[in-house]
Amino acid sequence: MAQRELEHSVRKGNHRQQRTWIGRHPSVAVCTALIILVASVVTVVKLSGTSPRVSPAPAAPSDQVRYLGVYEPGAPDSYLGVEQFAHAVGRQPNLVSYYSGWGEVFQAAFARTAASHGATTIVQIDPDNVSLGQIADGADDRYLMTFASAVAAFGHRVVISFGHEMNGFWEPWGYHHARPADFIAAWRHVVTVFRHQGASNVTWLWQVNSSTSKTGPVRDWWPGSRYVNWVGVSGYYYVPGNKFTNVFTPVVTAIRKFSQAPLLIAETGVGPEAGQQRGIMNLFAGLRAEHYLGLVWFDQHSYGGLYKGENWRLEDSPAALTAFRAALKG
Repeated sequence: MAQRELEHSVRKGNHRQQRTWIGRHPSVAVCTALIILVASVVTVVKLSGTSPRVSPAPAAPSDQVRYLGVYEPGAPDSYLGVEQFAHAVGRQPNLVSYYSGWGEVFQAAFARTAASHGATTIVQIDPDNVSLGQIADGADDRYLMTFASAVAAFGHRVVISFGHEMNGFWEPWGYHHARPADFIAAWRHVVTVFRHQGASNVTWLWQVNSSTSKTGPVRDWWPGSRYVNWVGVSGYYYVPGNKFTNVFTPVVTAIRKFSQAPLLIAETGVGPEAGQQRGIMNLFAGLRAEHYLGLVWFDQHSYGGLYKGENWRLEDSPAALTAFRAALKG
């Protein structure tokens, strides 16, 4: 088993463990009123998000990363890790991610907290302990309808990824474990149920893993542009030779043969073994050069096995944190 895939096994296990460990002045007055009214309208427009299509990225200088996201291991039971990350990097993330096992409810409290901080929640719904055929056939529609209704009632935009990294063999819903046709049918069914429940505030994120010798063709798992708003890629720098052109370029080149959807680096990190300062600068340079939406930093230490010491957590490395702050500013 390749090191990249072994790291995924450890990382996904930590997701589940963290879920169980951490419980989550006359003319002046007129002018002022007008300003408040305009601000209120702007706020509603920015936060209500009722279209299923992709909303424009927030206005920003051309060299600024439009979306800065983070996954913290305490999510969705706690927002503290996200606040600590924001303080450390000097910017509030506008995307925050959490992982949701099959059957778990939508974590509206976490999403409301994120919205109060100006962030959109990404929910990674993992179809674990369920067959894709069962989902596609509608056997679990009651669960999906409940989840979709909760998302619709929340009102603000939510990004949802279903069955991420399906082109990798480390996930039970992925390559070598499930047929692409079944994944596509399940994906389309999930999206259809959400739309029927009025959850038009969802941005659908189709997320694959970076290409390796043991990943499958991404085209095989594509559910079609009617069902996808953003495409995402997971990719990590974990050995010295890693750089943007070999971590992200190959899989993005493959994706661009069938989709021109906005692209998000949906899960990433640079480990000590890869040279964090160099790697972080290279990551942001590539992100800007390719005009991607942004990135979601996986801010966690991956313990155990071949990845012992491979720490993606910025707060644990002053040099990495300094590099990240500098790269973020551009």
